[in-house]
This record gives sequence, structure tokens and C-alpha cells, in this order.
Amino acid sequence: MSAVQFEDTHLDNIIELKNIGQSYDGGQTWIIKNYNLLIEDKPNQGQFIVLLGMSGSGKSTILRYISGLQKPTEGDVLIKGKPVDSNTHISMVFQQYSSLPWMTVLDNVGLSLRYQGVPKKERDERAMELIKWVGLEGQEKKYAMYPTLSGGQLQRVAIARSLLANPEILLMDEPFGALDIKTRIQMQELLQGLWEKFQSTVIFVTHDISEAVYLGDDIYIMSYSPSQIVEHIKVDLPLKRDREIKRDPHFVQLVHHVEDVMIHVSNKK
Repeated sequence: MSAVQFEDTHLDNIIELKNIGQSYDGGQTWIIKNYNLLIEDKPNQGQFIVLLGMSGSGKSTILRYISGLQKPTEGDVLIKGKPVDSNTHISMVFQQYSSLPWMTVLDNVGLSLRYQGVPKKERDERAMELIKWVGLEGQEKKYAMYPTLSGGQLQRVAIARSLLANPEILLMDEPFGALDIKTRIQMQELLQGLWEKFQSTVIFVTHDISEAVYLGDDIYIMSYSPSQIVEHIKVDLPLKRDREIKRDPHFVQLVHHVEDVMIHVSNKK
């Protein structure tokens, strides 16, 4: 399958990866090669981008490029037209619980503001706003650790912290993968509501096709080594969704379509 070609329109670019390559052996073997991704800004709406692909296709690596945690061997990573550097502040929510267990929920959520030198009273007030939004009011004085908090609550802490640090771009690397099905559904609904409120650009990695269709408005499917984007699927469902949409025949049709494409890509391995 050939790589997807991106058309640059009149909209401002919020994230752009240009001719990215990744090799760990001096160019003998390329894990990622000629990888391009263009995400344009959608004012007063935001967008929910989902990356799908087999294990080892480099989905998490792409998130690390965007966040600045890793540099590619070759190519450019641009955020709003500027190269990612130490001054780029983009948070990422991981599958593993990333809160600091020796700190309270309130202090964890306000951590980025603490690093910015924001006075404690102000950062606590701003952190509490997010804590309320993610449904953790009453838990703010508890330590952010398991089993004091459940897995779902710990991920809510991570989401609140990320939104407070940078509500414009939110990177999520299989954040619900370790949760039970009931908690996972609750977190999907929470994320839908938060995305609607903050109108962020969300880049979301998952292996769950139904989750990808439910949450995403654009799905990009990645091939296996060397990784490229080989399919772009527009999810033509209403932006505002709830669980009932999963019973809609068109939703089921989209899930089957994405599944078929994924199988086709895996057979090309």
C-alpha cells in the first residue's frame, strides 16, 4: 500500500511531520521511513485524531516525536510551524499510571504550573477547576497512588494534569488499555465531554477499533516497518456522540471497514 498524500489547505498547520525516518543502526534498517503527517488547526472545534496500526508500527514513537521526548533520525517535526525543542510544552497521557504517588491529586494536577512559578493559591484554584471537570472533586487531598485511587481515577488525574499544562494539544498513548470494560466506557464518555469543552487537538493511540471509531473524527492507519501512513479514514459521524451511536448501522459499518483495512495492512507485513 502506498503512503497517504496530504494536501495543505488554507488552514494553519498545528502539527506537521515531514519526511520522518528512524533508524537505530546507522541507516542499515529503517523502522520508520518517509513518514508524513499533516494536522491542520480547526478553530472553535478542535479535532480527535486516532493512530491505528499493528504492534511495532511506531505509533508511540510518533507521539514521542510530537511531544519532544524523542528526535527522529531524519526529517522535521513542527508545531505551529516551529521545530519542536525544549521550549515546546506538550503533555502525554500514558497507559501506565504516571502520577507522582508521594503527591496529592491537587498537587499532581497543578504540577506544570508549579514548574512555571505560578503561586500556590492560583495554581490550586486552576487545578481544582480541572479536578471538578474530570469528576474527582472530593479526592483532591488523597495521594495519587493505587489502590488509594482506582486505575480510572489515576487516568483522570493524568488527563487533568495534561489539560492544565496544555489544553491545545493532548497526546494519549493507549490511556485506557489497562482499564476494565466498565471504566473504559466511562473514560471514553469523559474524554468526549472534555474534548467538546476544551476544543483541543487530541492525538490518540489505541488498538481498539470500536474505540477508534467512537472517539475519532480522523483515523490514520500505519503500515509495519518501515512505517508510513497508508490509509486515512474520515469518521463521518456527528461530532457529539454517546454510547447509543455504537448501535447505529453506520457506526457498525465503519468499524467493519476499519477492520478490513487493518487486516489488509497486516497481510502486507
